[in-house]
Amino acid sequence: MALYEHVFLARQDLAQAQVDALAEIATKIVNDNEGRVVKTENWGLRSLAYKIAKNRKAHYVMLEIDAPGSVIAELERQTQINEDIIRYMTVKVDTLEEGPTVMMRKSDRDRERRGDREGGREGRPDRGDRPDRGPRRDREEGAE
Repeated sequence: MALYEHVFLARQDLAQAQVDALAEIATKIVNDNEGRVVKTENWGLRSLAYKIAKNRKAHYVMLEIDAPGSVIAELERQTQINEDIIRYMTVKVDTLEEGPTVMMRKSDRDRERRGDREGGREGRPDRGDRPDRGPRRDREEGAE
């Protein structure tokens, strides 16, 4: 059987439970047709580069699948019918990625960075009073 990565984008107004249900439906389609979903990752609600069907954001979900091509054809057919899915893409891969994907590692890294910033100015030295630097050259009288 071949290995695939299937990513779909669900509408922004769906609740997380509805997005999880869409992933379960896709998993059921694959399993019922003698395929196997190796891993499911929910990348969360992310901004789109441009509007798609009046949506500025979308819920991203990725499935790693081990199945024959006929299963992928059926999965894509069902995905096209579903109005809650605004885009999808299936890519055949040589090997499935071990551990979390790059998108998951990136979101973890971003979460850590935000945690560092929440402390405010802790750890930074006080810059003290700043001296008046005088008028800027472009604001002097007579300068145009």
